[in-house]
Amino acid sequence: MIPSLQQFMLVFTAYVIAAGSPGPSNMRIMGVAMHQGRQAALMLAAGVITGSVFWGVMAATGVSAVLTRYAHALIGLKIFGGLYLLLLAFKAARSALTSDEAVRKAPADIAATRGALYRQGLLMHLSNPKAILAWVALLTLGLGPGTSPQSLALILGGCFVLSVTIFCGYALVFSTVPMVRLYRQARRWIEGVLAVFFAYAGLRLLQSRT
Repeated sequence: MIPSLQQFMLVFTAYVIAAGSPGPSNMRIMGVAMHQGRQAALMLAAGVITGSVFWGVMAATGVSAVLTRYAHALIGLKIFGGLYLLLLAFKAARSALTSDEAVRKAPADIAATRGALYRQGLLMHLSNPKAILAWVALLTLGLGPGTSPQSLALILGGCFVLSVTIFCGYALVFSTVPMVRLYRQARRWIEGVLAVFFAYAGLRLLQSRT
């Protein structure tokens, strides 16, 4: 079975809406871009993209659909993902409570290496059960059970391009000079907003485990 152009466009449009809308991954990329710069944000985005591609392949092979049928596995992911978001909330809150003078005097953050940022992005997306469910819904949106491997590969390839465009786009836009200047002027407010967002998302994820 070969999906029509309309079906492909439906899948790609749904992916753009799901991946492009503000969420923990995009908000984290935004914060890193303004705070640590473009290269750091791109490494974080690369981890998120890898996680997205992983769940896409799992959905295409039917593995993630099987996972969603096992409540304990999905609950475990929700708990882990919720706790990780709360950890990000704690870090953002601590940064918000730190004075600008203390930040200027503090030594450079040597822990935020490229590898560490990549792992953060990857872990964030792999521990997000909504990514699994989104991909399962995405690949069944207008696609029949007899869809050819070539069509699935085309869908995955198209979503990969969109993923790179969206997540790296966040990294590029929010690492521009005006955005970095805005962060320096309103650092504590921005970190405070991120702390509230991550805490809310983490608590919602933990509450949805039953």
